[in-house]
Amino acid sequence: MNTIAPPPQIKRLPPGRRALGIFLGFAGGIGANVLIGYAGFSFWTRNTRFIPYDTTHPDFSLAVFRAHNPSANAPVCIDHAVKTVPLSKLRVQDQRELTTDFCRGVWSGLGYAYQRRYMEKKYRALEGREGDLWDREELGKSAYEVGTVITDHFEVLEHDEEKVIVRCGDSPLNKEHRPSDGLFSMEVTKDEEAQTATFHLKSVFVNTTPEGKSSEPLPWRFQFAHRLYTKLWMETAVRKLYK
Repeated sequence: MNTIAPPPQIKRLPPGRRALGIFLGFAGGIGANVLIGYAGFSFWTRNTRFIPYDTTHPDFSLAVFRAHNPSANAPVCIDHAVKTVPLSKLRVQDQRELTTDFCRGVWSGLGYAYQRRYMEKKYRALEGREGDLWDREELGKSAYEVGTVITDHFEVLEHDEEKVIVRCGDSPLNKEHRPSDGLFSMEVTKDEEAQTATFHLKSVFVNTTPEGKSSEPLPWRFQFAHRLYTKLWMETAVRKLYK
């Protein structure tokens, strides 16, 4: 007597259900990769953190902030990222040189590489952009003096020992107040007693036109994405300063 059971019957799913299964499999794989990538990015950028920053900060009493936003319109997005590094890890320790090198790292680093190429393809050939900084090499060597224009989107408004402030949001050829406007500040502060340097990236996006008085904050998705981008800029810029 044969006691071996017959092989199980495999039923074929209808085409629609098979397609759904394949789609869910791909979606699950993509979702897992996204989670793994986000976890890896979070670990890599773990030393960059955000601290409280709003319009009560002393920055907003500075002349450059008042001139930029004379109506004192509320920001639609604002944040302040910091990263603290031992001075012993840095190639240079002179205050002004460190500030300028940090600025160079932001614009010539990998964090700005994709946006730089995008801006170059879209705007470099247009009239009036001949004096802008476009190439990675010149972005890594510029002194970023007041008036320097970066890829037809950022203009240096102030550069001192501890900070470089640029205007963003539109072409510097547009001198008027803009619906899309902003200030971006790259700063370095040193603690000689602790022997550390703290790097700061401050962003303020605001509608500086009279109509901007009633502007609402940008959706959380934009603000979340901007913070991820800020962390990328911070890490790629600061790591260029290591020995």
